[in-house]
Amino acid sequence: MNTLYLDLNGGRIAYDDQGEGHLIVCMPAGGDTRAEYRFLTPKLVEAGYRVVTMDMRGQGESSKRWSDYSPAALGSDLLELIRHLDAGSACIIGTSVAIAAAIWAAVEAPELVDGIALVSAYARASSRLMASLMANVFLAPMWGLPAYLAYFPKMYPSARPADFNLHLQNVKAMLKEAGSMHALRMIFANSYRDWDERIEQVRVPVLIVMGSKDPDFKQPQQEAQQLAERLEATQVSISIIEGAGHHPQAEMPEQTAQSVLAFLAAKQPQDTILEGAL
Repeated sequence: MNTLYLDLNGGRIAYDDQGEGHLIVCMPAGGDTRAEYRFLTPKLVEAGYRVVTMDMRGQGESSKRWSDYSPAALGSDLLELIRHLDAGSACIIGTSVAIAAAIWAAVEAPELVDGIALVSAYARASSRLMASLMANVFLAPMWGLPAYLAYFPKMYPSARPADFNLHLQNVKAMLKEAGSMHALRMIFANSYRDWDERIEQVRVPVLIVMGSKDPDFKQPQQEAQQLAERLEATQVSISIIEGAGHHPQAEMPEQTAQSVLAFLAAKQPQDTILEGAL
């Protein structure tokens, strides 16, 4: 990947830019890099889309130390990147905690966001207590990195890609960089903020993609359905990827691409969506 950078107040965001066509901007899960989309991106590019994958602030090749890691801050990064690319509105794909940023951005600037695909999405924000437990117990400085790396393979329960071990080593190397684990803790510690009350305000088309074996949820399909019931967007659809875990776009990219491309093809133009919402 050819790494590009967007300079923002407080740091810079790393991203890459491939293809031509309508813009898709992808934000990975916390504790991963934009390489999470390495199998999905070429399929979307081949279908005629311009695909930009970015590293979340504090992760990957983006700057590691920021003053704010809230969904609003992450969502602002998405919007600033879309503005910088100057290609009109974009569809956002966000995974795991990045779904909060996608929802925040879609409500904050609907003129810049014409659809959101929420991968491994949770139905509501965790409580302040649960967010604190995740950040300060599971990801505690003394054991957070080995605990996370031990859990990482469980997120791929059925079909780990051929380069899984290499990707895991790259994730490990990234998280060992100064500031990365602190950033990950802060991303989870702030994950309850800013976005939950915005779910009902989303007015752009939404796709919810969920792996049927996602270990983050006791009942993944029910989690997806609960989120869909909270959304009042013009179009809401659910795609269950059978056998996939928390990263279906890397574990089962063909099926995930089919779902995303069907969603993109069915999306109404932004002007039509906004007019119908008035």
